[in-house]
Amino acid sequence: MNNAEEKPAALSNATFVRPEKFYISGFSNVPHAQYFYAFLCFVYIMTIIGNGLLLLVIYLDKTLHTPKYMIVFSLALIDLCWSTALIPKVLDTFLSDNRYIVYEACLSYMFFVLLFSSVQSWILIIMAYDRFIAICFPLRYHSIVTKRTIAAMLLCVWVFFLSLRVCVVGLLDRLSFCGSVVIQSFFCDHGPTYRLACNDNSINSIISKSTIGIIICLPIILIALTYICIAIALRRIASGKERVKAFKTCISHLILVAIFFLPLLSTNIIVQISSISTNTRIINSTLTHTIPPLLNPIIYALRTEEVLNAIRKLCKPIRFAT
Repeated sequence: MNNAEEKPAALSNATFVRPEKFYISGFSNVPHAQYFYAFLCFVYIMTIIGNGLLLLVIYLDKTLHTPKYMIVFSLALIDLCWSTALIPKVLDTFLSDNRYIVYEACLSYMFFVLLFSSVQSWILIIMAYDRFIAICFPLRYHSIVTKRTIAAMLLCVWVFFLSLRVCVVGLLDRLSFCGSVVIQSFFCDHGPTYRLACNDNSINSIISKSTIGIIICLPIILIALTYICIAIALRRIASGKERVKAFKTCISHLILVAIFFLPLLSTNIIVQISSISTNTRIINSTLTHTIPPLLNPIIYALRTEEVLNAIRKLCKPIRFAT
């Protein structure tokens, strides 16, 4: 890339520079990178099919119209939105070599990708809350965990993260990009973007670190505390069979938590404590953003008895018709 490609094209005055476009770098000197993007295309297709089918099953089977499956439905919907906000644009950027992106489009792209990933982290907390009430207060479960309660919790999560992400992305507008406009990532990621600024970006850095705490650290702590309470409640159950049966209802959720948080946490820790190559960081970040939405519906379809029963019930008329 020549120097002209690294300079912004538009400026408002002598001290403040706003680029007309950013340039998304992607991989650097990686042979056969197109195979990785073909893999992402496969991931996206399977994510759409898996989450679409899960949404359809929950919608069609009235036995799944419960507070618990309101949360599962929301998770599948977020997975669809998250993948759709990210992967098609990534494929267009690198397979069609459209690496330049207009400034406003870049901020919009960033906003939606970060919004959906943030909402997902707190939907997993709501799932943990559901399991906590079901196991620790089984007799009061249906009076505590109602459709209205879950709807209110989901609405609060959406409103909070909409406000937070508007603030995070909006603060980029105060930055001056007088040097390089090359974003060292696979999409308009927040960190690599604000670090390009020439003026003081300390507020952006503080907000970024605080957001990591809200999206990764706080949910992990809350979910861990929830499962400590669940473990204490399970120890009070006299029957070993009942204990195992109760714990089995948590396995799907624990797998979802591990798939979502462990890659995010490890990637952020590695970036903070050591220097890794841009290519390695991009691969880690790409898989962190794309694999959880692919696996979530598979885990729920294969490990949850209610969903399996609903699928069998819905498949019966098709079998008889043939």
